[in-house]
Amino acid sequence: MTDQVREVGGARGTVEAQGTADLRREQMLRAALEVISERGYPDTRIADVAERIGISPALVIYYFKTKDQLLTEAIRYSEDTWYADGQRRMASLPTAAARLEEIVAMSCLPEADPEPHSSWLLWLDFWAQAARNPEVASVRQKSDERWREMITSLVLAGQEAGEFAELDAADFSVCLSALLDGLAIQIALEDRVVDPVGAFELSMHFVANQLGFEWSPGRGRRGADRRGADRKPRPKGR
Repeated sequence: MTDQVREVGGARGTVEAQGTADLRREQMLRAALEVISERGYPDTRIADVAERIGISPALVIYYFKTKDQLLTEAIRYSEDTWYADGQRRMASLPTAAARLEEIVAMSCLPEADPEPHSSWLLWLDFWAQAARNPEVASVRQKSDERWREMITSLVLAGQEAGEFAELDAADFSVCLSALLDGLAIQIALEDRVVDPVGAFELSMHFVANQLGFEWSPGRGRRGADRRGADRKPRPKGR
C-alpha cells in the first residue's frame, strides 16, 4: 500500500468517525431536551438522558462534562434548529410583514411549532439557572441578542421596502421580544386567560399597530381551544 493510499484511507476514516460523533452528540442533545422538558432541570440526571437513548452515563459525561454544559448545549441546539426552520419558512414569504408574522406564530402557535418535543418549560428552567450560573447567563445573553437582532433585521427590511412606519427598530425588538417572553410564561403555566392563539393575536396587534400595517386575526383559530392547548408552542430558539 502506497503512502498516498494510506493517507486517503486515513482521511476517510477520520471523516466517518467525526460524522458518527456528530450524530451521537445530536442524539444526546435531543434526549436532553425531551427529558428536561418532561422532568425539569433540577430533577434531571445525566443517567436519565443516557437511559433515554440506551447508552452509558459515562458517554454523556465524555461529551458534555457537566449537567450545566449539557443544558446550555441543548439550548444552543434547539435554537439553531428553530432558526434554520424559520429561515426556510421566511424564504418563501413575499413581504416583511408576512415574515415577521411567521416568527411570531412560531413563538406562540402549536401548529407552527417545528419541534413539538420542546416547550417553554425548558426555557423557564434555563432562565432560572441563568440567574445563578455565570456560564448559563452568558449563553442566555447571547441568545437574547440573537433574537433581537433577527427582529431588528426584519423591521429594517420592511422599512426599506416601504411596508413599515419609521421607528427605532432596535427599541421595537426589545419590546416585542419582551412581550413574547412574558406571554410565553403564561402559556407555559397554562393560564386560562392567555392561550397560544390569544398570545399570537395580542402580539400581532402590537406589531401591526407599532409598524403601521393592516393585520386581521384568523391564523390558529380553527380547532383551537381558547382555554388552552395540550401542546405548548416552542420558544424562539426558543
